[in-house]
Amino acid sequence: MIGLTGTSRLLKALADDTRLRILHLLAQEELSGTDLMEVLNMGQSRVSTHLNLLKEVGLVSDRREGRRALYSIAPGPAAAILDQVLRDNAESPEFGADLAGLEVLREARRAQKRTYFDRVAASFGEQLLPGRTWEGLARGLARLCPHGRYADLGIGDGLLTLLLAETAESVTAVDISPQMLAALSARAKQQGLENITTVEADIEDLPLSDASHDVVVLSQALHHANDPARALAEAARVLMPGGSLLVLDLLAHGEDWVREKLEHVHLGFTEAELARRIEAAGFTNVVVTRAARDPQPPHFMTLVASARRGR
Repeated sequence: MIGLTGTSRLLKALADDTRLRILHLLAQEELSGTDLMEVLNMGQSRVSTHLNLLKEVGLVSDRREGRRALYSIAPGPAAAILDQVLRDNAESPEFGADLAGLEVLREARRAQKRTYFDRVAASFGEQLLPGRTWEGLARGLARLCPHGRYADLGIGDGLLTLLLAETAESVTAVDISPQMLAALSARAKQQGLENITTVEADIEDLPLSDASHDVVVLSQALHHANDPARALAEAARVLMPGGSLLVLDLLAHGEDWVREKLEHVHLGFTEAELARRIEAAGFTNVVVTRAARDPQPPHFMTLVASARRGR
């Protein structure tokens, strides 16, 4: 129950075009104040004022991620009222324009990520990268079946892709960077591997058929995803029923410098958080363990998670 006073405040909050536009955008995905300023073409003070009011009436919640505050629709009774309002106005031209602006923002994020990986493609294998340990990789590979159709989502330097290709029936190598994929193809040719297919795509939007693979691997890729839930949902979609998922990623840490220098979106995950995200995507038999600790400071810890897609 919201109560009469609460209902009155809620309706007043909804009686504003700008606030409705903000709520409509947050209903699509979690966004920062800067994101909203860019999509809505509004100043910081105006956006902040509206966000604070929406938080006061329980429509919006926020959380800290490094130096950023991220906003989303708050769960609760007010959300049901909001959902009806947004559905009633779904075809409004303002909402349509904002969705177009949001897509521009998403493409800018992808372009930034693509530019980074294109830039470092030539020297990626020599860089010191958090969580890139052969011990962790070997432990993860031990959980995989020796033969089948693999999808390696976010290939990085391609070392894992090449290793999988030695025993796999086929490997679909997916990466947002054409330079990374070109480097992989060259190395595969040198090694005489002909069972690798490269696909330039975002791991959150795979141009792959449903139930087309036996094993999906996300090795140090999930922390690059703007929406890990979407990436895991795509992994589930392309897996055969009963297929295997392998995730190698970083244990939650506080090294904020990786956001700017290495294009990390998330500062790792706790074991419980990673397990929860995988289960929410429809996987079963989820096991998450700590695999290895980097010997060099700041000693990033690698998590290994395995799971099965429900039948």
